Amino acid sequence: MVASPLPDLVGRHRECAALDDLLVGLRAGGSRVRVIRGEAGIGKSALLEYVAAQASRVTVTRARGIEADMELPYASLHQLCAPFLAEVEALPGPQRDALRVAFGMAAGDPPDRFLVGLAVLTLLTRASEARPVLVVVDDAQWLDQVSLQTLEFVARRLLAEAVSMVFAVRDPEGQDALAGLPEMRIGGLDAAAAGELLEAAVGGRLEKRIRDRFVAEMQGNPLALLEFSRGRSAAELVYGLDSSSPSVQGTVSSRVERDFASRLGSLPAPTRTLLLIAAAEPVGDARLLVRAAASLEITPDAAPAKAAGLIEFGESIRFRHPLVRSAVYHQAAPEERRAVHRALAAATDPVLDPDRRAWHAAQAVDGPDEEVAAGLEQAAGRARQRGGMAAEAVLLERAAEVTPDPWQRGRRALAAAEAHFSAASPDRATGLATLAELCPLSPLDRARLARLRARILFARSRNDEAAPLLLDAAAQFAAAGSPLARETYLGAISATIFAGRVHGPTGARATAIAARGSGAPSSGSKAADLLLDGVTTLLADGYETGGPALRRALEPLAHEDLGTREATMRWLLMAPVALEAFIHYAWDLTAWNTLATRAVRLARDIGALSELPPALVYAGGVHIHTGDFAEAARMMDEADALAAATGHAPHKYATLVLTAWRGDEDAALGIIEDAKTSAAHGGEVSLLGVTGYVQGLLFNGLARYDQALVAARSGIEHDGFNFTGLSLVEHIEAATRCDELDQARASLAQLVELTRAADTGWARGVTVRSQALLADGDEADDLYRIALEELGRDRVAVKVEVARTHLLYGEWLRRTRRRSLAREHLRTAHEMFDGMRANAFAERARRELLATGERVRARETEPASALTPQESQIATLAARGMTNPQIGAELFISPHTVEWHLRKVYTKLGITSRRALPGALAIAPAADTKGAGTV
Repeated sequence: MVASPLPDLVGRHRECAALDDLLVGLRAGGSRVRVIRGEAGIGKSALLEYVAAQASRVTVTRARGIEADMELPYASLHQLCAPFLAEVEALPGPQRDALRVAFGMAAGDPPDRFLVGLAVLTLLTRASEARPVLVVVDDAQWLDQVSLQTLEFVARRLLAEAVSMVFAVRDPEGQDALAGLPEMRIGGLDAAAAGELLEAAVGGRLEKRIRDRFVAEMQGNPLALLEFSRGRSAAELVYGLDSSSPSVQGTVSSRVERDFASRLGSLPAPTRTLLLIAAAEPVGDARLLVRAAASLEITPDAAPAKAAGLIEFGESIRFRHPLVRSAVYHQAAPEERRAVHRALAAATDPVLDPDRRAWHAAQAVDGPDEEVAAGLEQAAGRARQRGGMAAEAVLLERAAEVTPDPWQRGRRALAAAEAHFSAASPDRATGLATLAELCPLSPLDRARLARLRARILFARSRNDEAAPLLLDAAAQFAAAGSPLARETYLGAISATIFAGRVHGPTGARATAIAARGSGAPSSGSKAADLLLDGVTTLLADGYETGGPALRRALEPLAHEDLGTREATMRWLLMAPVALEAFIHYAWDLTAWNTLATRAVRLARDIGALSELPPALVYAGGVHIHTGDFAEAARMMDEADALAAATGHAPHKYATLVLTAWRGDEDAALGIIEDAKTSAAHGGEVSLLGVTGYVQGLLFNGLARYDQALVAARSGIEHDGFNFTGLSLVEHIEAATRCDELDQARASLAQLVELTRAADTGWARGVTVRSQALLADGDEADDLYRIALEELGRDRVAVKVEVARTHLLYGEWLRRTRRRSLAREHLRTAHEMFDGMRANAFAERARRELLATGERVRARETEPASALTPQESQIATLAARGMTNPQIGAELFISPHTVEWHLRKVYTKLGITSRRALPGALAIAPAADTKGAGTV
């Protein structure tokens, strides 16, 4: 048997070697993350102690999750960051303010937890400039939710910092915590190592069959072996156990806990009470324990507990193992636990620690108590101000449980349900919504309850069931005269967009008609009011009437002063409805660019990382249509990285469109199948309409017009709010190529109707080009020329459509035997598509050029020195004069990661400094976007 380098880590040589390697990499400036997983007592904490002890020339900072502390927001994160808080003032402004509010050091709007995460990342990175930093987190499954989410965000963003993180997570309780991070799974010791550990603990050799029996029963669990043998000799194990020996029934951890519990019975009553106070108080403050003991009129005597190997005392109190705390707490009678919590509430300072005082008071009551409920509600408000949604939800839930008045109970249960939903706990939200429903509620609260139920349903499945519920909630808000009515009507319309239908009893049009006739009062936001007016008029009366109303919303949407974080979040939540309307009904790329750019900027400014990915995807869509596929891919790459870091699903729409424009059939069809599966299982049937358009675009590019015809037809028949117009464009081209002229004319009539009132070159250009496909002679010639003129009129030109018009015009000219002029347009189309890397359309143009007799050089293979999307984005920002910290704040990465990427950029571009970046980027090969933005 090979022992580990430390005598108390018998049989863990492989695990210790892996942790040694982590430290070697850390001292060399590299970032590593490890999540040590295993059952209770398996040795996770021992391995954490090992890596901390071996971390010479490294700053070690620690946090430990405590089950009783799980409901207090940022408690564990504050513990971990305590050594570095003197550096908080040096953080960038938004990060500094977010962290100060989260830690209760300042008042302010509730911070976005991911902006807090960026602040922690920056704080650790700055600390690592002096010495490498090792973050050690034990019992991560018991961290408060927001601390766990923040540390997971930090772990996923580490790349080039001298910061490493090692977590210990107990299974099965923490099986979902930190999922996807690099793991080290710990099992029981092998028979030889476990036998050696057992014999060392009892101080003598054991007969092999006796030793093997106990090792098998304890399944190689080191803590179980040590605790089982504590105080027993080898002879006792050989000749039999006495009545104090623990049962071998149940799981290993339950047997260990029972063993700890059995030791409690022999302790004096005051010592048992002292241990119960310590078990109920997660901070480990010895002075608080003494005050609570005094209120219970007991003399603190910890010596018997220390002698029994249950607890260690010093400036702070520490149980030998979390299972000791669990055994002490659960062994006590309910009235004993309540008495201890009552004493702790009395001993806790109401000014310095009001939240923990309120929590102890809540655990002390045995029935309804309004004073306690009010204290919990106030604590929930403070948690919300610090951004602790999960803690707010639990505090409100407990407040509702102890509220005597049914009206107040219903109000608090509803608030708790809303908070649980915001904290991504829909099941608990549903249970509390049911409790609220059983209580008397005001009309306004009834409307809030209806809206919450609809949002829960929509979050679970984006089908057409949520929209009627949101519509009903909006009607209730309107009847109550609430400004929430208009916001909820917009939410209902948004739900119908994703449900994917315009007509029918639950479609977008029916929702719009109901909203318009509701008489809902102003929302307080001119942008929101005008947007609702524009969208409802558009859906109810058609674009000819609704278009002007929609355009009136653009100015306030683009420039309205938002003032607060809450107002900014409301703007970000309604932005998708506005963008879908301006894209698919106004055909306005300039408005699309204006709103998407503002959405990205606002989301970055307030650190709203949950809203930044969709904003980036919309902005990426602008770049697709302007022909900058590399920039589009960079934005989608960032959106996907942020979505992964924050635990959100990736956004598929723009990825589908980009892949189709590239003409990468294998990648496109794989993503399309994933989208169809997602639509079928998740109810987001608007994806089915998108895939019809995307396949039509893809197959037209590949000149497989029969397949394009079928696909585009499905996009039209889907009856979606979005992509119908674009599907019509694809269908007309495919139908004319397949000689299905009646189908083409029918689709052209729909397209003319749809774009008639759209006052943009994009709308007029694609409509006139579609008419040219069905025309002949001089009429067709004139129409193609007009289409090119129209598509060039907009301030932000739709370059992909300009290139495509050159291609179609050139193809028509070649067929009419005007080869010289055909070559001009085909050459332009080929150059534009080739530059964009729209490979299928470029190849189609190349084949047409060859048919005219022109020789065309095939595009050279992309050089190995091409920058990745993120390298290109960082290089571009650096070339604009931004510093590394500014770039890091912009992209939610650390300055060290920025510098790491820049070193790679300098090598690829053959330069040595930032000053050379602008010139080098001007002649650099396009970013290597292969695979960027994939689902």
